[in-house]
Amino acid sequence: MYSYLDNNATTQPLPEVVAAVTDAMVRGWGNPSSVHRSGMEARRLVELARESVAQLVGASDREIVFTSGGTEGAGLAIAGTLAMMPERRVVVTMHTEHSAVREACEALAKRNLAEVVWIDCDGAGNADMASLDRILETRAAEIALVSVMWANNETGAVQPIAEIGARCRTRGIRFHTDATQWVGRMPCDLRSMHVDLASFAAHKFHGPKGVGALWIRSGVRVATQVIGGPQERERRGGTENVPGIAGMGAAAEAARSWLAGDGRVQGAALRDRLERAVTAAVPDAVVNARGAERLWNTSNIGFPGLEAEAILLLLSERGVSASAGAACSSGSLDPSPVLLAMGVPPRVAHGSVRFSLSRLSTEAEVAEAERIVPECIERLRRSA
Repeated sequence: MYSYLDNNATTQPLPEVVAAVTDAMVRGWGNPSSVHRSGMEARRLVELARESVAQLVGASDREIVFTSGGTEGAGLAIAGTLAMMPERRVVVTMHTEHSAVREACEALAKRNLAEVVWIDCDGAGNADMASLDRILETRAAEIALVSVMWANNETGAVQPIAEIGARCRTRGIRFHTDATQWVGRMPCDLRSMHVDLASFAAHKFHGPKGVGALWIRSGVRVATQVIGGPQERERRGGTENVPGIAGMGAAAEAARSWLAGDGRVQGAALRDRLERAVTAAVPDAVVNARGAERLWNTSNIGFPGLEAEAILLLLSERGVSASAGAACSSGSLDPSPVLLAMGVPPRVAHGSVRFSLSRLSTEAEVAEAERIVPECIERLRRSA
């Protein structure tokens, strides 16, 4: 049996998503900027999808800008804000952010286009609100943007977005959240929150890869980063990816229906069951961020003294797909900078593996992982 538990990396496209993508390639292949019939059909598909995505996140369709994914959306929010505020050069963020934000900020700083100020975090990776308050109190006039992710891609820890946004709003500071792991998995009503920009990607909620969106609150302006056309109300140039956008719309509709049920409760029960089984069989295993509020689908478990790469390879041989927090580099996995920023000991961080479920995950998949994971850990420790 194949047990796919790497859904924070990507999710399986739903049948209706595949159908929407195929239909757009067969019938809606015109250029949506063209005024003839083929172009109008393509434009219709794009705008219907925009409405569906807007409804998923609690927004107006005019506030949705389609992008190539979460990374581009985050980049547009950060660089686009800085370009609109030449008098403000400070970006405030966290070491626990996804590389789409963390590395984008570091790159801007290296080019002397921004100064990055880092918020301290607690042992679960959540923002230290006293640290944020100090930064806002002393640097408010210089801050262009605060960017804090909604839910962590490695541990599932949920940030106090409402509280952070309220603090920013009080001081007139723009707030962006990387909502990539949240949207489609949890209810979302952006317009009711103190958030100005939110980026997310279709393939995290059973849509196609290569398409995402940036929600830009009405009245908020960002400078275009992809130049070369008037598309997306002159906020993102280039011919739209009509099949991808149509697939994202279908995924958004499916996510809205699923969120109306109790799937999150069932998913959390499966996640908790997996953690109980693994920690019972491997007594020194550590569930990272266990005490924090977490997404229902995510578990990050550290196995002290082992290397995540070896664990993942052996799990893959046995039919279990999981992941670690860093890409393979020079033949070995570096410990996750997110876990290290949280204060996780390197001996645990090196051996930490992420298991992430989706709405399609089954009891059988989890049961298989419950059996195989402890066997793999025992085998690796015997051979060490």
